[in-house]
Amino acid sequence: MTEAYLYDACRTPRGKGKADGALHEVSAPRLSATVLNALKHRNDLDTRAIEDVIWGNVTQVAEQGACLARTAVLASEFDESVPGLSINRFCASGLEAVNLAANQVKGGAGMAYVAGGVECMSRVPMGSDGGAIAVDPSIAIAKYFVPQGISADIIATEFGFTRDQADALAVESQKRAAEAWADGRFARSIVPVRDVNGIEILGHDEYMRPGTDMQSLGSLKPSFKDMGEVMPGFDRIAIMKYPHLERIEHIHHAGNSSGIVDGAAAVLVGNRAFGEKYGLRPRARIRATAKIGTDPTIMLTGPVPVTEKILRDSGMTIGDIDLFEVNEAFAAVVLRFMQAFDVDPARVNVNGGAIAMGHPLGATGAIILGTLLDELERRGLGTGLATLCIGSGMGAATIIERV
Repeated sequence: MTEAYLYDACRTPRGKGKADGALHEVSAPRLSATVLNALKHRNDLDTRAIEDVIWGNVTQVAEQGACLARTAVLASEFDESVPGLSINRFCASGLEAVNLAANQVKGGAGMAYVAGGVECMSRVPMGSDGGAIAVDPSIAIAKYFVPQGISADIIATEFGFTRDQADALAVESQKRAAEAWADGRFARSIVPVRDVNGIEILGHDEYMRPGTDMQSLGSLKPSFKDMGEVMPGFDRIAIMKYPHLERIEHIHHAGNSSGIVDGAAAVLVGNRAFGEKYGLRPRARIRATAKIGTDPTIMLTGPVPVTEKILRDSGMTIGDIDLFEVNEAFAAVVLRFMQAFDVDPARVNVNGGAIAMGHPLGATGAIILGTLLDELERRGLGTGLATLCIGSGMGAATIIERV
């Protein structure tokens, strides 16, 4: 089978996902075009060589609807002969786009793809698509549906994580993100967002709060306590599913959960012949990809079984991995991953994560893969794993190996 390689990766800065956020004026097609154009110019691409643009996006309505991937191609400087495919695997959409592209290349269906994703959460609010999993009683009741924040608190309760542990992880994420920015570690991948006049709108991750400490987080009220304990009483639903739990401990809040932001990311994936033909040098090999379904109520434990699966399928062990990117959807997700594999925290999310910089749903998977690639190169390390938890109970993972 043909090998698939990562040739380049870039992303926009992440803007606060509110009306006063720096990227609120920028639509999803325009934000997507920003990173597509960056890949084109950075690599002097003849875009007619691109087989497809596979684009992750979660809330596919309004300006993010109507095959956003194709709209993004048409809004960019790519040749109109390049098609587009929009996909939705919730929070892992951006990573799944890369995985699909890699497996298409491995199967011989074209030499090169661009994959990634976008989410403009300030313009198209999360949940505005009204998905049946949350609103159709015939599904939600039968599967013991609870919101993701309740799921995160179930993880904390089930596996014994305290609020202090969650807050400490959040403080460390902020510290690491601030240090990474100060040290220029994101410089290779960041593409500033500009307006139609070429004036820079945003050149850095806007959401960060580098002054965060345990004291400031300690003053925050748990975000999901009321919806759990009062109406509609999701804690009762959870305990019906998990009767061994006497109560749900609500430890998550705005400071130890991922931030709502706008952002886009793109990755150039191709075979060896593509690089040779166009004078491009591969940066890493996509060694393995995996996805899995998990318990839909606790929902966010997917990074553990999908990592077990990808390691088993690739004949590797956890000790073979030098660095990990585990999306910080909620603090308990990362705490559970490190607990399950006894992984040194110094090798996980070394430049901070979504708690500090935000989680633009459809783009995050591609963002963390690019961050992983940059950091492997910076440290001179060989192998990295990126993984995300996914709504409705799924997990996705990718292993890359520098070449």
